[in-house]
Amino acid sequence: MSNADELLRIEGIRKTFPGVVALDSVDFDLRRGEVHVLLGENGAGKSTLIKMLSGAYRPDAGRILAGGEEVRIHGAQDSERLGIATIYQEFNLVPDLTVAENIFLGRQPRRFGVIDRKRMEADAAVLLERVGVNVSPRARVRELGIARLQMVEIAKALSLDARVLIMDEPTAVLTSEEVDKLFAIVRRLREDGVGIVFITHHLEEIAALGDRVTVIRDGRSVGQVPASTPQDELVRLMVGRSIEQQYPRERAEAGAALLSVEGLTRDGVFHEVSFEVRAGEVVGIAGLVGAGRTEVVRAVFGADPYDRGTVRVSGAPLPRHDVNAAMAAGIGLVPEDRKGQGLVLDQSVEENLGLVTMRAATRGGLVDLKGQRAAAARMAGQLGVRMAGLGQQVRTLSGGNQQKVVIGKWLLADTKVLILDEPTRGIDVGAKVEIYQLVNELTAAGAAVLMISSDLPEVLGMSDRVLVMAQGRIAGELPAEQATQDAVMALAVSAPATPRTTPTTTEVEAGRGR
Repeated sequence: MSNADELLRIEGIRKTFPGVVALDSVDFDLRRGEVHVLLGENGAGKSTLIKMLSGAYRPDAGRILAGGEEVRIHGAQDSERLGIATIYQEFNLVPDLTVAENIFLGRQPRRFGVIDRKRMEADAAVLLERVGVNVSPRARVRELGIARLQMVEIAKALSLDARVLIMDEPTAVLTSEEVDKLFAIVRRLREDGVGIVFITHHLEEIAALGDRVTVIRDGRSVGQVPASTPQDELVRLMVGRSIEQQYPRERAEAGAALLSVEGLTRDGVFHEVSFEVRAGEVVGIAGLVGAGRTEVVRAVFGADPYDRGTVRVSGAPLPRHDVNAAMAAGIGLVPEDRKGQGLVLDQSVEENLGLVTMRAATRGGLVDLKGQRAAAARMAGQLGVRMAGLGQQVRTLSGGNQQKVVIGKWLLADTKVLILDEPTRGIDVGAKVEIYQLVNELTAAGAAVLMISSDLPEVLGMSDRVLVMAQGRIAGELPAEQATQDAVMALAVSAPATPRTTPTTTEVEAGRGR
């Protein structure tokens, strides 16, 4: 490799926060025209590293070199000047502005001191064509689905003439077809000489797209290997141990029905949905985007209304659209958007763990803070939440630890029926296994679990029965021994007996109707 091919080099980087060593002696380099995968468990230090490259953090020790010269990155402008662009999991776009306005935000072309909209939109159209997305530069960002938002972010990065593109979990919320399109764009950028730092938890993506892999564990770089390295070896490097069984489901004989749903209908969304979940059982719900999975479980939980049908817990009917009644009956919901709906990000670990039980712990208007703190400490310890302390702000936890907190608040409430919607999205392989073990512990204790996942191997590996939805209806039910990927997909694409209102393109792309 010639020095001219090296775009970026990190040597001996160290970063500490109060009580935590986030990075310690980390080395990393990026070459022109390559995809270098940054791999590690949640909390390993990947986010801290990319935040130093984007200017959000400064290293305590070590150095960063760009084009062979040591540089100081004190903010986003320094990062952009060096040709480094970062696309985070949470998109950095302004919903009420147009696509063109977002791409050139703060850098709009001007003519006689006034923003030259015609030129701005023409330049945006060229960039959008380059990334292969068919969207108008005048479209409002809020009107776009997840896949198109991703492409707008890439177009924005290209507008900065980025030589280094950092992509943090870019495929986490994309369908397989959208992932293929994204990969085609990444390969095109690689051919153009762009160096790409690619962060993913989907190990199968590494060999398909990557050139090299650097593995970070507990804040240290523990190895650099070819992207063709077997997944078992990558897992061993990530977690320091081998994971013999990826889906450690411990099946047992199911008990009485805890959750019974009959004829549940919301006109135009889902129709005549009937199923039950028994004590000690995991029932998975599979289906394509737009099948209505999330809408059904939100209606069961009382978060959304429905027009007809009944929901019963242990035989007792639940009133419609009443979350408090559902919670009182022992239903808990871990939503797919854990940050937006499952957590209060600015509150502490302790406060988040106590959200569900706070009402029960209140007497005469006073909360039993001592009891809540003790319960939170016990649960955090039981779940193995990695944190500096109970007072740590939950937004600063890794994705896997945030998910443990969301689940933990329901465990503290002695939940009978736990609904898990995309329980391991954006979580590394080690944390996934920990979540699966929690599911096993729940069912072993007699609880029932209803699980939605777009990760089909996860559904097959962890479910005792699989319900398959297609266009708002239950297309079929498969016991574990008959639930194969082919069998599930055959049902998922089947046409229902009665047509339903098809979700709009925007709804499908935005991930609604899951």
